[in-house]
Amino acid sequence: MPFIEELIKYKSCSIVGLEKNTGKTECFNYVLRRLPLETKRIAVSSIGIDGETTDQVTKTAKPEIFLREGMYFGTSEKHYLMKRLSSELLEISNENTSLGNIVIGKALTPGKILLSGPSSSSGLVRWMDEMKKYDIDLTIIDGALSRMSLASPTVSESMILATGAAYSANINTLVQKTAFVVQMINLDITSQENYDTFNNITSGVWAIDGDEEMGTGNGNGKLVDLKVASSLSININTDGLKKCKTLFVSGALTDNFINHIRQNKIFSETEIVVRDFTKIFLTPMAYNSFVNAKRKISVLQKSKLIAVCVNPTSPNGIVLDSEKLCNVLSEAIKLPVYDLRKGCCFSLF
Repeated sequence: MPFIEELIKYKSCSIVGLEKNTGKTECFNYVLRRLPLETKRIAVSSIGIDGETTDQVTKTAKPEIFLREGMYFGTSEKHYLMKRLSSELLEISNENTSLGNIVIGKALTPGKILLSGPSSSSGLVRWMDEMKKYDIDLTIIDGALSRMSLASPTVSESMILATGAAYSANINTLVQKTAFVVQMINLDITSQENYDTFNNITSGVWAIDGDEEMGTGNGNGKLVDLKVASSLSININTDGLKKCKTLFVSGALTDNFINHIRQNKIFSETEIVVRDFTKIFLTPMAYNSFVNAKRKISVLQKSKLIAVCVNPTSPNGIVLDSEKLCNVLSEAIKLPVYDLRKGCCFSLF
């Protein structure tokens, strides 16, 4: 598939499923089988546990993870002992999980393995930093249900999205829900000026006043702390704020917050900035009601969306028309869509 050629341009990639059983692990294996190990050093790990033969919730069969000779990996001490391949034990990391410390190894023969890597995004970042000593060219991280934070650009430079019938059994609903996620992933990066202003702010909600009389002379307005711990609170102190040019939300961006400020004239021409798309917890209705010709939502950082893959089959036996699903989704997101089981790429844009 062409996206493999695109993938190897990056140092890291996260594979994220929008729901259980959307084909994430199958996509993971597909990628691992096709990476050029003769020219690239590849490392793999997972957030949570991946590679089990049976889904612990649905009790359905799951694809196991298959590593090729020469691949580096990170997994817990417990699952390192259960591996079905020969490997070189490189080190036992200080990164700890409920299943023991993370073991770093190198596959000496092809074989199957359970991956249980760091349990948090920050832990993954630390593990990936440790792997630099082995001159790794590309790190692939297998995601887990509802762990979209894995796809944050603070963790990986690129991402692959897996969706399918398990996310919605209705093609139109599935396309709408997936297309909205893709739209959030592809939000514009804010200006360099805003990046420099907000990047080191780690908490609260901050505004840049758009009143020219209050300008600082550096092309931006006055930076105002709105004294809000997070966007979960709608008690915003706008004292001293005449017209908000830019609003930075350091944490989660929610429907309640958007709907509240939308009714305040101070925010009638405001750009909301969040760190990255994983901080956005908006419904399409709330997002669309806020964004217009004078208001928008942007990000400080973004990952490159490499591919969108679909699994047209759900665990309860529903099978969607793969070609129709892929074509409709491709048209909606203006990107190629892949059914990896069929080995097909669909593109209508």
